[in-house]
Amino acid sequence: MSCLFLLLINYLNLNSMATKSYVGHLSKEIACKQGAVRAVRFNVEGEYCLTCGSDKSVKLWNPYRGALLKTYSGHGYEVLDAQSSCDSSHIVSCGMDKTIILWDVSTGQSLRKYRGHLGTVNCVKFNEDSSVAISGSVDTSVRCWDCRSKKPEAFQIMQEAKDSVSSVQVTDHEILTGSLDGQIRRYDIRNGQLIADEMAQPITSVWFTRDGQGLLVSCLDSTLRLIDKDTGELLQEYTGHINTEYKIDCCLDHTDNHVISGSEDGTVYIWSLVEGQLIARLEHVGSKVVHSVSPHPSQAWILTAAQNSIYLWKDAPEDEK
Repeated sequence: MSCLFLLLINYLNLNSMATKSYVGHLSKEIACKQGAVRAVRFNVEGEYCLTCGSDKSVKLWNPYRGALLKTYSGHGYEVLDAQSSCDSSHIVSCGMDKTIILWDVSTGQSLRKYRGHLGTVNCVKFNEDSSVAISGSVDTSVRCWDCRSKKPEAFQIMQEAKDSVSSVQVTDHEILTGSLDGQIRRYDIRNGQLIADEMAQPITSVWFTRDGQGLLVSCLDSTLRLIDKDTGELLQEYTGHINTEYKIDCCLDHTDNHVISGSEDGTVYIWSLVEGQLIARLEHVGSKVVHSVSPHPSQAWILTAAQNSIYLWKDAPEDEK
């Protein structure tokens, strides 16, 4: 229990340092014109964002001006996830065509197209220095691709999942995965270890806390859970949103003080991390599933995706001055 106690104390200290809460000011709505937007992602500095479309494209935006900067075309079917590299010079994307593509941001050209997955690729992330792309697929595998090599095949394949891998997150030495088989799996690359925790519910999204001590897990029972990474103990639960059918993102904000999730009722829900109390609801116009959320890396701002549009939410109108 000492580890659990220290973790909670750490979160309480963080919470006391950031009392500013979200008030849900809608700053910008952008019609992306790429069919349904499957995912929206800030880049590492929060200056730009990526959108993944059902029209097979990835688009690069300045979300503050609503300006389209570049379109990346090359996937054979819907694009489901993408991420910018650590220096924003490259993009990695994946989709229903079973491929992962590495893009050059400035030229818009595809540099590598990785094949090997036997089904839809749900998620993809870079490692810390963007030298490796890690993907998770309906085929139940997690694959690692060397972005500095011309070899088209994965250099490592992890096949412990018994169902579709829905979500992947990466730190400097760990790969965290969530699967519809109800397990979160953490691969410790340095020690060559696999640690698995059973959630007993299909998992749609996973997220590391910034201090590396906790795991946020979203399940198809309309519940988010905060888990102690080392012990697997349940620290807190977050409820109120609806998630029983679709893959919906969850995340923490830049301070680790707020838990954020989309919902099937057209609303983004925000809770206090420690107390588990619902503190804000960001309502989208119309009945839309809000399936993708992306927190700004240094501000209390959020990007969300619903149907064919993305939405930029800020903490107060004066932030736009």
